[in-house]
Amino acid sequence: MKHQDVKKAIDQLQEDICFSGTFHAKSEEINLSGSYGYANKSEKIFNQINTRFGIASGCKIFTAVAICQLVEEGKLSFDTKLTDCLDFNFPHFDEEVTIHHLLTHTAGIPDYFDEDVMDDYEELWTSTPMYGIRNLQDFLPLFQYLPMKGEAGNAFSYNDAGYIVLGLVVEAVSGQVFGDYVEESIFRKVGMTNSGYFHMDELPERVALGYIEKPDGGWRTNIYAIPVKSASDGGAFVTATDMITFWDALMNDRLLSGNMKNTLLQPQEKVEDDLFYGYGGYMEVNQQEVVKHMLIGHDPGVNFRAVHYPKQKLTIAVCSNESNGAYEILKEIEGVLVKDNE
Repeated sequence: MKHQDVKKAIDQLQEDICFSGTFHAKSEEINLSGSYGYANKSEKIFNQINTRFGIASGCKIFTAVAICQLVEEGKLSFDTKLTDCLDFNFPHFDEEVTIHHLLTHTAGIPDYFDEDVMDDYEELWTSTPMYGIRNLQDFLPLFQYLPMKGEAGNAFSYNDAGYIVLGLVVEAVSGQVFGDYVEESIFRKVGMTNSGYFHMDELPERVALGYIEKPDGGWRTNIYAIPVKSASDGGAFVTATDMITFWDALMNDRLLSGNMKNTLLQPQEKVEDDLFYGYGGYMEVNQQEVVKHMLIGHDPGVNFRAVHYPKQKLTIAVCSNESNGAYEILKEIEGVLVKDNE
């Protein structure tokens, strides 16, 4: 199928689902992108390919890469215990919790957003104002004194607090603020010139406002729905093109050595059937071979999906500034491009 036919199919889907956001798909034969909807609805400013979007948990892989870099520098190991690298008081945490456990969501520590108790992420800010969450330590009162949810090293249980703790480890070991470390050692290193960790009340140019649909069909921004400063468990702002740049740099060993990259991307914990989690991201596995890597991000007013197919050397990133839509656009692109490249 020709590029213009692919774009036509995506354009039609966008009309059907009213998608607002940007996509970019790239391989050795393909370089395709498109943008839809408004970055600012009230001012009618359109999304563009260089518009920056929040990607929620899609940026956990940046935290994992940062940890892997520090391991390569000999400042940490995956077996390092949390108690040996942080001085914060976690009175109920298992002393056997390691970096590996935190990376793979098997630490068993309490989460600050417990999906077994809360359905809506915005419920967090009923008693804790989101405008007070400006650094990683501000998250600690939400979970540091809670009891363990499970035994360290036991079952996979997705956990945002674990990645907050990993961000604190990066700060303690590197001596830098987490966002500064990632911007310097990952973003700037590989040319992700539009990406960063921004304050919601100090957004730079070309950032799409996140929108939440109201019951009456109107829209409100997500400024009161998520922390004011993005953190190590999610929330960095990127362009779809920068995510393509990231995967290209990662796969070509510009961020980590070949051996460490393989460690980052290998299956670690089985989630279900052929779905596994590695360090910082999901992956689909077929007979011990990784078919594709997956990054998923979702917050109120934020929807993100990215996949990388190692065999086809194909990367697709879809960013949305609404709560839904990225998955549908991704599946449409995959349905054409992956089939054409098999």
